[in-house]
Amino acid sequence: MEAETRYARSGDFNVAYQVTGEGPFDIVCADVISHLKLRWEDARYAAFFNRLGSIGRLISFNQRGTGMSDRFSGAPTLEARMDDIRAVMDAAGSRRAVVFGLGDAGPLCVLFAATYQERTAALVLINSSPRWVRSPELPWLRTRVEAELLADEMERRWGEASYARDFIRHFHPGVTDEEVERGARLMRLSVSPGAAAAYVRANLDTDVCDVLPLVRVPTLVMHRKETTAWDIRSGRYLADHIPGARFVELPGADFGPGLGDQESLFAALQSFLDDVTQGKQSDAEPDRVLSTVLFTDIVGATSRAAELGDRAWRELLERHHEVVRTQLGRFRGREVDTAGDGFFASFDGPARAIACARAIVETMPELGLEVRAGLHTGECELIDGKVAGIAVHTGARVAANAQPGEVLVSSTVKDLVAGSGITFQDRGQHELKGIPGEWHLYAVAQ
Repeated sequence: MEAETRYARSGDFNVAYQVTGEGPFDIVCADVISHLKLRWEDARYAAFFNRLGSIGRLISFNQRGTGMSDRFSGAPTLEARMDDIRAVMDAAGSRRAVVFGLGDAGPLCVLFAATYQERTAALVLINSSPRWVRSPELPWLRTRVEAELLADEMERRWGEASYARDFIRHFHPGVTDEEVERGARLMRLSVSPGAAAAYVRANLDTDVCDVLPLVRVPTLVMHRKETTAWDIRSGRYLADHIPGARFVELPGADFGPGLGDQESLFAALQSFLDDVTQGKQSDAEPDRVLSTVLFTDIVGATSRAAELGDRAWRELLERHHEVVRTQLGRFRGREVDTAGDGFFASFDGPARAIACARAIVETMPELGLEVRAGLHTGECELIDGKVAGIAVHTGARVAANAQPGEVLVSSTVKDLVAGSGITFQDRGQHELKGIPGEWHLYAVAQ
């Protein structure tokens, strides 16, 4: 039975969501391009969501820019989409949930689980991949050129009924003619041609491979053996790189979980969730979390202090601190430590951290100062509510390599802000003092 559609406020956007069923835990379902109302017109999908809602309280939503949610210019970042999940959970009164991600929503759910471990009871991924385009570690994926051609064709032909039918049959070979027609209608009414293409293009740079080892919640990865949407090797890669993940091969070729064999899917899901609810997942506060760390310091602070004298320097430093704290508050940053003329802060999203760093760097000339900033995203220990560990040391070393007036980031930060519109200049490979290996660093373009 179709549920009432409600709206959660996420920043300036309204995100449509529905709540169905009840059970011992909540399940937040992050679907790909879809439409909350129209999906109930397909009997098999309606049966799938009703069955999912019989296991737990199911919270489904349309990602911003799709379905019944507010439209969005361009394509939202993973960070913005994580905010939407939190907003929907808050609106639905969900403190903690099993996060269920299909296909392209998989990287989003991986990032959410690593960043908000305290709100993620477990992670379920189906027919997904950690990235869209080929890399040395995932050579079976499309090349970037092939993926760009797919986006171009999507934008050019999205409104054609024949294109929609071919698209659906390609990824769901088991559908009937009637289901093809309903699916084609849902596609056209869920998103515009430009938005569909923008969604694909934004995902071209998405890469959560470095995040996979940082997922610390029970994880189930399911993948249909013959699906053409994502090669099953992508599913195996996810399971191999998420600590303790369970991998299940499902029969069939249909990409959508509501199509094809349901019994094997729900048997694997129920077995996994039984283990989660039987005490294998602790409710204790996490002691490690994915975080973006920011370090800033004033260029030439010692000589400037000598030039001004103690009193004038102290007054200028107080104004500097006020500006930095104002920007931290604006971008949801958390001040961790202040040592002399330097700041150390943490963020739950790398794009916000970059925006904050840029604002700090660009504001300082008004005070007659110049600062440098460095950022890194990684797994941090939580000690008395503050972040610590090797990721913090890495962030400090990145900052030490920044030029005056520059915001320098690690490659991990760059990968996680795909689709944000932020551009970078390659600064090459660097050795970071005390940190193993070489690190590829990028400067945020002005």
